[in-house]
Amino acid sequence: MTAPVVMLTGAQGQLGHELIAALAGSCSVKALDRSQLDLADASAIVAAVRTIRPGVIINAAAYTAVDQAETNVADAERINAVAPRILAEEAKRIGALIVHYSTDYVFDGTAGTPYTEEAATNPLSVYGRTKLDGEKAVLALAPHHLVFRTSWVYGRRGKNFLLTMQRLARERDELRVVADQRGTPNWSRSLARATADIIGNGLSLARDKTGLYHLSSRGEASWFDFARAIVGHSVGKRALNDAVGESRQPRVVPITTADYPLPARRPAYAVLDTHRFERSFGFALPDWRSALKECLDGS
Repeated sequence: MTAPVVMLTGAQGQLGHELIAALAGSCSVKALDRSQLDLADASAIVAAVRTIRPGVIINAAAYTAVDQAETNVADAERINAVAPRILAEEAKRIGALIVHYSTDYVFDGTAGTPYTEEAATNPLSVYGRTKLDGEKAVLALAPHHLVFRTSWVYGRRGKNFLLTMQRLARERDELRVVADQRGTPNWSRSLARATADIIGNGLSLARDKTGLYHLSSRGEASWFDFARAIVGHSVGKRALNDAVGESRQPRVVPITTADYPLPARRPAYAVLDTHRFERSFGFALPDWRSALKECLDGS
């Protein structure tokens, strides 16, 4: 069987970097970073797809600066909404499968139980709105698509909560972290492995599963819970010792959203129900604490 050609956007991002490694051996990956493909340039997107002619387009790029998006609306719209639409149109033209990642921020956080794919969307921020527009475009325009909503993505590179907490743990004696927002942390490598497993099982099977799915680790946490795990409570002890020395461990103090105001509103509750994904693909991502332990252990 000939390895499919995969065009991957966002190659230098935390998810894109993991996807390159996860897909190695099973696919011929044409990985494009921002210097090679600016998703704000519509004509460049068209040219890239028509030159590469991939069997699979994986869009791992996004405008993820949630607070900056409130003022940089045009940039967020071009990258999060317009670019996915163009990629979906080009995927349709060449008959490619498109894999696109969306976010829990499409919800307003007023639910008390995990959100299913059918739950009403109501984004609170420009970031959430533009990501919703992007996923809608892919769902509407590309006949063969996998749209994966996920949440609280972290990894060992880029800008994310894990690396921020590790840096602050080296610099401060106290970390004040929001405790009234709940979701699920997701290691970028877990997301990449899941994607690679699906594609590795064959494009015909992946095409048969076309749809919208919630792709997330199991369990839930607050940002406060996540921070405590990172800086030394239970699973993060070894990483903390490497970072700040055994003699000092910063205090992690719970605060409210009101105590830490930001330009963009976040959903207070954004846990994703993953049953559709698990039924369709026959496997589940690990519990978030297990994934975090593997990440912190350097595996």
